[in-house]
Amino acid sequence: YLRTKDKVRTRDGKQDTCSFGTYAGYRGVAYGCIKELYMSKRGILTVMSGFSGAGKGTIVKALLEKHEYFLSISCTTREPRPGEENGREYFFVSREEFENMIHNNEMIEWAEYAGNYYGTPKKAVEQWLSEGKDVILEIEVQGGMQVKALFPYAVLLFVIPPSADELLNRLRARGTENETQIGLRFEQTVRETRYIKDYDYVVLNDDLDQAVDKVHAIIDSQRAKPINMIDEIRSLSRDLSKLIQESNL
Repeated sequence: YLRTKDKVRTRDGKQDTCSFGTYAGYRGVAYGCIKELYMSKRGILTVMSGFSGAGKGTIVKALLEKHEYFLSISCTTREPRPGEENGREYFFVSREEFENMIHNNEMIEWAEYAGNYYGTPKKAVEQWLSEGKDVILEIEVQGGMQVKALFPYAVLLFVIPPSADELLNRLRARGTENETQIGLRFEQTVRETRYIKDYDYVVLNDDLDQAVDKVHAIIDSQRAKPINMIDEIRSLSRDLSKLIQESNL
């Protein structure tokens, strides 16, 4: 229980003053010192992961069409496929350029897969979040764990198919890989199941419209968390303190 002007310690051990209200700390940080986390209301960062063929890309595309989300575009060192455009599907860069971005700490997350680098540039994501925009990262599980470490208030969603048979049917229906490549995809899927427990939500994609609505509802529900209600809490606390002073309570 804290009062205005009470001394508290932030997570890095520094002493600060509780600037408003009588609220208990949030994960060890007083609401009055929330400036250590967010100076103002920020957008919600969502990580979308899932098995290849589970439909996470289709869900993200539908979300962008129906709602106002911002999709972060990843960088990669692989060659563009037919029909792909630089800055639309990916930012296609050289291996040297990508490694320079890693060295300069310009990536939120990155990984090497099948001999090529893939990663999420930091600048655009942080700018959008600071402007109060909701950002979606469609990335693999290794990247998801990196984002979770850097942005502890991000919401992580993992998309799964209704069954293994349906996943196999979807991969075959895409017609982009032979049976050997599909087998490799399934081996990767088995490895990825180990990470599901580290995600916040699992979304079953057996009906696209329902899955899209469910994902949007999950993201929207994050707005009710205390960390995303800082402006409202601050305003209410000021009004309460003012009322106490004026009413001599």
